[in-house]
Amino acid sequence: MRVVILCGGESSERDVSHASGRSVARAMLEHGHEVTLVDPAADAPVLAGPLQPGDEVEEFAVGTEPPSAADRQPLRRRMHAALTGGPVLELLRGAESVFLALHGGWGEDGHVQALLEMAGVRFTGADSGACGAAWHKGRAQAVLAAAGLPVAERVLWRPGVDEVPQAAQELVAAGPVVVKPVADGSSVSVHRVDTLAELAQIGAEGSAGDELLVEPFLPGREFTVAVVGSQALPVVEILLTTPLFDYTAKYQPGAASEVCPAKVPDDFARRLQEMALRAHRALGFGDGAYSRTDFRCDGRGEPMCIEVNALPGLTSTSLLPLAAGGAGWTYPELIQRIVDL
Repeated sequence: MRVVILCGGESSERDVSHASGRSVARAMLEHGHEVTLVDPAADAPVLAGPLQPGDEVEEFAVGTEPPSAADRQPLRRRMHAALTGGPVLELLRGAESVFLALHGGWGEDGHVQALLEMAGVRFTGADSGACGAAWHKGRAQAVLAAAGLPVAERVLWRPGVDEVPQAAQELVAAGPVVVKPVADGSSVSVHRVDTLAELAQIGAEGSAGDELLVEPFLPGREFTVAVVGSQALPVVEILLTTPLFDYTAKYQPGAASEVCPAKVPDDFARRLQEMALRAHRALGFGDGAYSRTDFRCDGRGEPMCIEVNALPGLTSTSLLPLAAGGAGWTYPELIQRIVDL
């Protein structure tokens, strides 16, 4: 099979996506496929290929900090041009499978999916509608709440446009809160805030008009559950040495540890898996897609749905491959299952 893997892109998760793309490429080669690795936002989009089974794929190291957003506009211009005409689009149309290893930004908010849908290109993962529904954390949590899933109280705020909402001030007064972009991934720019002054400072340091989500800090255990097709994989527990599972903790070995299957009672694990399946379906992910739902427990040990990831990471340290291993799948088997969906 001729496979094109899209990775890189224009988001703050560009480095993570490059690492995922190379991991996927090695798995595809192991299964005997011909692979071309493409970064549609790069000056020279074809990174490698066509690669044949037995060819080597170089490693890509994820940095301790996400890339700067300063160059996002030129990256987006190149990415849009590549996906709407020219040799990259022809390469995608000629492929037997297009594997999306993009994370964040246009790769996960539905932009890329919509462009490929209009071009008649089939691809792995969820469609543009489901990606768009999951990407905005505030709207996604509203959908999950309407479906009967437990979510934390939340307040949306646009610093530089609006004053700190009264509801956000009340949340801070009641205890620590978590502040994060309402649309971003890999726990980029996530902060724990204990005072109103800290909240105001975060608002002042951000880009004017960028929407933030403010929600109570949940002090309990943290879990994640992946769904592949219609199957919920074993529960993963994330054990932290820091208050939050931020970008550094996710992608630097030793910054956090993960346990799969999580050491929890069977009925609690089944409950988390059932909630992950409900969240997957509530946001429009069908049996042809995959996702990963993140949970954090409150002070009473009750799990809350934090967010649903449409294109979870596929690096060597990512959570979806760990969950697949808990189910008895090798990494190449996981990647082939995603293609087969």
